[in-house]
Amino acid sequence: MLTDIEIAQNAKMKDINKIAASLGISSDEIDPYGHYKAKISDSVMERLKDKKDGKLILVTAVNPTPAGEGKTTVSIGLGEAMSQIGKKAIIALREPSLGPVFGIKGGAAGGGYSQVVPMEDINLHFTGDMHAITSANNLMCAMLDNSIQQGNELNIDPRRIQVKRCLDMNDRALRNIINSLGGKLNGIPREDHFCITVASEVMAILCLASDLFDLRERLGNILVAYTFDGQPVYCKDIKANGAMTVLLKEAIKPNLVQTLENTPAIMHGGPFANIAHGCNSVRATKTALKLADYTITEAGFGSDLGAEKFMDIKCRFAGLAPSCVVLVSTVRSMKYNGGVAKEDLKEENLEALKKGSVNLGAHIDNLKKFGVPVVVAINHFYADTQAEIDYIEQYCKEKGADFAVTKCFAEGGKGGTQLAQKVVDACEKENNFHCLYDLDMPVYEKIETIAKEIYGADGVDFTKEARNAIDGFIKLGADKMPVCMAKTQYSLSDNPKLLGKPENFRITVSSASLSNGAGFIVCQTGSIMTMPGLSKSPAAYRIDIDENGNTVGLF
Repeated sequence: MLTDIEIAQNAKMKDINKIAASLGISSDEIDPYGHYKAKISDSVMERLKDKKDGKLILVTAVNPTPAGEGKTTVSIGLGEAMSQIGKKAIIALREPSLGPVFGIKGGAAGGGYSQVVPMEDINLHFTGDMHAITSANNLMCAMLDNSIQQGNELNIDPRRIQVKRCLDMNDRALRNIINSLGGKLNGIPREDHFCITVASEVMAILCLASDLFDLRERLGNILVAYTFDGQPVYCKDIKANGAMTVLLKEAIKPNLVQTLENTPAIMHGGPFANIAHGCNSVRATKTALKLADYTITEAGFGSDLGAEKFMDIKCRFAGLAPSCVVLVSTVRSMKYNGGVAKEDLKEENLEALKKGSVNLGAHIDNLKKFGVPVVVAINHFYADTQAEIDYIEQYCKEKGADFAVTKCFAEGGKGGTQLAQKVVDACEKENNFHCLYDLDMPVYEKIETIAKEIYGADGVDFTKEARNAIDGFIKLGADKMPVCMAKTQYSLSDNPKLLGKPENFRITVSSASLSNGAGFIVCQTGSIMTMPGLSKSPAAYRIDIDENGNTVGLF
């Protein structure tokens, strides 16, 4: 049996000019990065601005489990399956972060015979977007410290710096540090912090900006610090946003690649959904909608995180409306939520399946609150029994959701044709898409609404620190912004150990920050870290070069 990287290395890729041509994009409208990946130029969107959009399909999932659900694999397989049934489709995904690539997950470009390629390039440096975002963010931080060092004309209080440096790597040693030690020439010593690049506001801004000039304005609106007398200091005040925009001039362009079956795919941006808003860029999605009849995109983790933010943040800001939502689950994930240990998941267990199916049910109910048709996709594994599949299908019918089994991992697009047809049918059903809350709703009510309606909480508690921060943001005019909840992905609650459908619990908001340039308030719950650490046995242990110079162990 071939590994994912071996399958990818054997792929028969088409020259990226041919992939572009299949979408009606000429060779002078892309900037190739080698033979198999390219940046899409701004001229494409300008040329197609009056063209009618295709259908937008969101792929989300249940709460992730150690067994893996394969949301990206299903997203890619669905795009390939659309081509199999004669539909013009394109896939719009996030770019992988080096954090999970070398951390717990390994590669992040799909799996089996449902992958985007060139897989090695995509998982590693790709077209340099992550590096550009890291550099732009850290330039801002350097210029902020320099402003303090060079006389501090803005009267910045070093104890109230609001931005963190970033790195696209899991490195817990950088979470909390002291910088500028060693004397006067090295700056003013202060407490500092790092976050992973995908959790930075610069990443969020890149993914929400409509164009280069909107990007520059949003960067300028980043709240970087407060003065000694409590006044806000923005990125434009330290004169950093212009140079940052120059660093991001190429990174803001969407990246074009392909699947193993040569279905076009756009990969751009990569905010995590547990600590950020979890969606690929608005520019990538809007470009895809002009290029194909069906655009398949995904949002990170479960519907409680990625899908909610996709609807309430991305769709709201970009004026998007999904025609259908695909909810990915597995027999194994339901048995795990029913109390079965990971090593026993291959055994048939209808009792545990029934017990754990409430997690799937909660996510179906969540998605229906947005008024969009839902199709449940069961990502098939070899040990799944027909009795287990039959039970889930009946359960989905009772919950008012359509249902399909997909075998994209083993069979590629051919294994997803049933799902593709169900999705096409769902896109023609009545659609009453709406956001969960109105922006005029008070901030605390927005937070309560998400916690009660999506997580199933009884209410929300706020630490004194969180309440003071939110009240301060309201005074700055952020009361009309949406809310981005930072929460564990492993549970509907803020406690990762509460599986299934938790009841009789409250959510605790421990702290809050303002992503003023991105346009939302971030509320931290539980013990979510914006800079992850490496596990005891990270994926990096298995990644190497063989005697022929080929990459091995990359998922």
